[in-house]
This record gives sequence, C-alpha cells and structure tokens, in this order.
Amino acid sequence: MQGWRAALGVLGVGWYIAIAIILGLLCGVWVDGKFSTKPFFTIIGLIIGVIAAVYGVYQMFLPFIKNKQGKGDA
Repeated sequence: MQGWRAALGVLGVGWYIAIAIILGLLCGVWVDGKFSTKPFFTIIGLIIGVIAAVYGVYQMFLPFIKNKQGKGDA
C-alpha cells in the first residue's frame, strides 16, 4: 500500500507543476491581449508560473527532506 501512496504523491506533484505553469502562461497571454504588449507578459507569466511550481514542489517535499535528515542524525 505504501507504493500506491508514493505513486499518487508523485502524480499530484506532476499535476501541480503543470497547473502552475499553465495558469501563469494563460494569465500572461490574457494581460498581453488586454494591453497589446505581446509577448512581454506571456514571458513574465511563464516565469512566474515556473517559480511558483518550483517553490510549491519544494514545499511539498520539505517534510520528506526533514524526515530523511532526522533519521540520519540518530
């Protein structure tokens, strides 16, 4: 059962990355459409989406990292 839990966790991380990047990109495209600044805000939105994805994945894996470090100290 532990294997299924790990697999679902990895699947969730993949969806989080995809959604964060796509939302950032879509927001950038929308702002570019409003102000006719193509591709400036599209690139900015993509960068913000990637940063949000990296930060979110880091926050998701932080408990595992701390748990692994705690086991090494004992």
